[in-house]
Amino acid sequence: MDQPRKPFKKSGRPELQQGKKERFIRARLTEDEYNKLVALEKELGMNHTDLIRHRLLGSQHKQLVNAREVLNRLDVMGAELGRAGNNINQLARHANILNKRGRLDEMVVKEFNLLFREYARIRNDTEKSLRQIIRLIRG
Repeated sequence: MDQPRKPFKKSGRPELQQGKKERFIRARLTEDEYNKLVALEKELGMNHTDLIRHRLLGSQHKQLVNAREVLNRLDVMGAELGRAGNNINQLARHANILNKRGRLDEMVVKEFNLLFREYARIRNDTEKSLRQIIRLIRG
Protein backbone atom coordinates (compact mmCIF):
# COMPACT_ATOMS: atom_id res chain seq x y z
CA MET A 1 0.00 0.00 0.00
CA ASP A 2 2.59 2.53 1.01
CA GLN A 3 4.90 3.33 -1.83
CA PRO A 4 8.46 4.47 -1.06
CA ARG A 5 8.87 8.20 -1.30
CA LYS A 6 11.17 9.75 -3.85
CA PRO A 7 14.05 11.71 -2.34
CA PHE A 8 13.17 15.36 -1.89
CA LYS A 9 15.09 17.64 -4.27
CA LYS A 10 16.19 20.90 -2.71
CA SER A 11 15.46 24.04 -4.67
CA GLY A 12 17.66 27.10 -4.87
CA ARG A 13 21.31 27.62 -5.65
CA PRO A 14 23.25 24.43 -6.36
CA GLU A 15 25.68 23.37 -3.65
CA LEU A 16 29.28 24.48 -4.20
CA GLN A 17 31.75 21.72 -4.95
CA GLN A 18 34.89 23.89 -4.89
CA GLY A 19 35.64 27.09 -3.04
CA LYS A 20 33.18 26.20 -0.31
CA LYS A 21 33.85 28.17 2.87
CA GLU A 22 33.70 25.58 5.62
CA ARG A 23 36.34 26.71 8.12
CA PHE A 24 35.43 29.03 10.95
CA ILE A 25 37.93 31.20 12.84
CA ARG A 26 37.30 32.88 16.17
CA ALA A 27 39.41 35.71 17.48
CA ARG A 28 39.45 37.59 20.73
CA LEU A 29 39.87 41.35 20.52
CA THR A 30 40.27 44.08 23.09
CA GLU A 31 37.52 46.64 23.26
CA ASP A 32 39.78 49.15 21.48
CA GLU A 33 40.62 46.69 18.70
CA TYR A 34 36.96 45.82 18.27
CA ASN A 35 35.98 49.51 18.07
CA LYS A 36 38.65 50.07 15.42
CA LEU A 37 37.31 47.09 13.46
CA VAL A 38 33.73 48.40 13.64
CA ALA A 39 34.86 51.90 12.59
CA LEU A 40 36.78 50.46 9.63
CA GLU A 41 33.74 48.38 8.62
CA LYS A 42 31.56 51.49 8.59
CA GLU A 43 34.16 53.55 6.75
CA LEU A 44 34.62 50.95 4.00
CA GLY A 45 31.03 49.73 3.89
CA MET A 46 32.05 46.09 4.39
CA ASN A 47 31.11 43.43 6.92
CA HIS A 48 33.80 42.15 9.25
CA THR A 49 34.20 38.81 7.45
CA ASP A 50 34.93 40.45 4.09
CA LEU A 51 37.15 43.07 5.71
CA ILE A 52 39.26 40.48 7.52
CA ARG A 53 39.44 38.27 4.42
CA HIS A 54 40.64 41.21 2.27
CA ARG A 55 43.15 42.37 4.87
CA LEU A 56 44.63 38.94 5.53
CA LEU A 57 44.41 37.23 2.17
CA GLY A 58 44.04 40.08 -0.28
CA SER A 59 46.77 41.71 -2.25
CA GLN A 60 49.18 43.57 0.03
CA HIS A 61 49.60 46.52 -2.33
CA LYS A 62 45.87 47.15 -2.76
CA GLN A 63 44.32 49.90 -0.73
CA LEU A 64 40.76 49.42 0.51
CA VAL A 65 38.64 52.51 -0.08
CA ASN A 66 35.08 53.49 0.56
CA ALA A 67 33.80 53.68 -3.00
CA ARG A 68 30.75 55.73 -2.00
CA GLU A 69 32.96 58.40 -0.38
CA VAL A 70 35.29 58.49 -3.38
CA LEU A 71 32.36 58.89 -5.76
CA ASN A 72 30.88 61.68 -3.61
CA ARG A 73 34.17 63.57 -3.65
CA LEU A 74 34.57 63.04 -7.39
CA ASP A 75 31.05 64.37 -7.87
CA VAL A 76 31.96 67.53 -5.93
CA MET A 77 35.13 67.90 -8.00
CA GLY A 78 33.20 67.49 -11.25
CA ALA A 79 30.68 70.13 -10.18
CA GLU A 80 33.52 72.54 -9.37
CA LEU A 81 35.08 71.96 -12.79
CA GLY A 82 31.69 72.64 -14.36
CA ARG A 83 31.35 75.93 -12.48
CA ALA A 84 34.83 76.97 -13.62
CA GLY A 85 33.87 76.18 -17.21
CA ASN A 86 30.71 78.29 -16.86
CA ASN A 87 32.75 81.20 -15.50
CA ILE A 88 35.13 80.97 -18.47
CA ASN A 89 32.17 81.01 -20.87
CA GLN A 90 30.77 84.12 -19.18
CA LEU A 91 34.14 85.87 -19.45
CA ALA A 92 34.45 84.92 -23.12
CA ARG A 93 30.91 86.21 -23.82
CA HIS A 94 31.72 89.50 -22.06
CA ALA A 95 34.99 89.79 -24.01
CA ASN A 96 33.13 89.28 -27.30
CA ILE A 97 30.70 92.06 -26.42
CA LEU A 98 33.58 94.41 -25.55
CA ASN A 99 35.40 93.44 -28.76
CA LYS A 100 32.36 94.30 -30.89
CA ARG A 101 32.22 97.71 -29.23
CA GLY A 102 35.95 98.22 -29.75
CA ARG A 103 36.64 98.51 -26.02
CA LEU A 104 38.58 95.27 -25.47
CA ASP A 105 42.04 95.89 -24.07
CA GLU A 106 44.83 93.74 -25.57
CA MET A 107 46.38 93.21 -22.13
CA VAL A 108 43.11 91.69 -20.84
CA VAL A 109 43.09 89.27 -23.80
CA LYS A 110 46.68 88.20 -23.12
CA GLU A 111 45.99 87.63 -19.44
CA PHE A 112 42.77 85.73 -20.20
CA ASN A 113 44.61 83.46 -22.66
CA LEU A 114 47.34 82.82 -20.10
CA LEU A 115 44.81 81.93 -17.39
CA PHE A 116 42.80 79.80 -19.80
CA ARG A 117 45.89 77.77 -20.75
CA GLU A 118 46.60 77.22 -17.05
CA TYR A 119 42.98 76.13 -16.49
CA ALA A 120 43.20 73.69 -19.42
CA ARG A 121 46.44 72.22 -18.03
CA ILE A 122 44.93 71.76 -14.57
CA ARG A 123 41.78 70.21 -16.06
CA ASN A 124 43.85 67.74 -18.11
CA ASP A 125 45.94 66.80 -15.05
CA THR A 126 42.73 66.30 -13.07
CA GLU A 127 41.28 64.05 -15.78
CA LYS A 128 44.45 61.94 -15.78
CA SER A 129 44.28 61.61 -12.00
CA LEU A 130 40.61 60.65 -12.14
CA ARG A 131 41.34 57.94 -14.71
CA GLN A 132 44.07 56.55 -12.44
CA ILE A 133 41.70 56.54 -9.47
CA ILE A 134 39.04 54.72 -11.48
CA ARG A 135 41.58 52.11 -12.58
CA LEU A 136 42.63 51.59 -8.95
CA ILE A 137 39.04 51.22 -7.80
CA ARG A 138 38.27 48.66 -10.51
CA GLY A 139 41.30 46.66 -9.40
